[in-house]
Amino acid sequence: MPARAVPFLDSVWRASELSAGGAPTVASGHAALDAALPGGGWPCGSLTELLQTQAGVHEWRLLLPALRTVPGAVVLVASPHLPNMPALASMGLPMASVLLVHASRPADRLWAAEQALRCRDVGALLVWLDQARSEQLRRLQMAAQSANQNQAPLVFAFRPLGAQHESSPAPLRIRLGSAPGHRLELGVLKRRGPSLDRPVLLLPALPPALVKPARIFTPLVGTPLHAVDRPRTPSAA
Repeated sequence: MPARAVPFLDSVWRASELSAGGAPTVASGHAALDAALPGGGWPCGSLTELLQTQAGVHEWRLLLPALRTVPGAVVLVASPHLPNMPALASMGLPMASVLLVHASRPADRLWAAEQALRCRDVGALLVWLDQARSEQLRRLQMAAQSANQNQAPLVFAFRPLGAQHESSPAPLRIRLGSAPGHRLELGVLKRRGPSLDRPVLLLPALPPALVKPARIFTPLVGTPLHAVDRPRTPSAA
């Protein structure tokens, strides 16, 4: 599904109202969540920060409906688990479109994410950041804004829940967790609009194989990016 732009006249917003925004968005695939997001979907060319207690548990249940609609590659930087590619492919995410980047140091993860955003064929970037300073996230936000303007990518940064009280330049920040009945509970911590007092509850219809890390990894089709070697120059983590 192509990203949809909002008319220019709707770009002016009041703090008491949910912004329609001027940037394109991609529907999240969850009606209740789209109703809470400015523009009615995930923002393109902008950093979205997702905070959770345990990495590698809820990401695919939340993002897969949107990821399978975006054109271009889906780049995973420092994913905590190897994705269950057969299960993802059965749900509509082509195996050949997923690229893996292995990076252990925080600085290497940010560097790899910035390089990915310079590629024209990237449709979505997912990066897991155990540690990140505000200025590093600001640099990632600027890279997202400078990405391909014809089809700006979706950019998601996964961070520990403990970072929710830290300042962040991300225009959209969401707390991600589980709720009874195999549901997802999303708390919108920051958005262009009024604060959201109640969490958003979702019940994504995905096979159980996607909830747990895959035990068997099937190699990706094509030529995936399994590792990135950044220049060996001193840098702070």
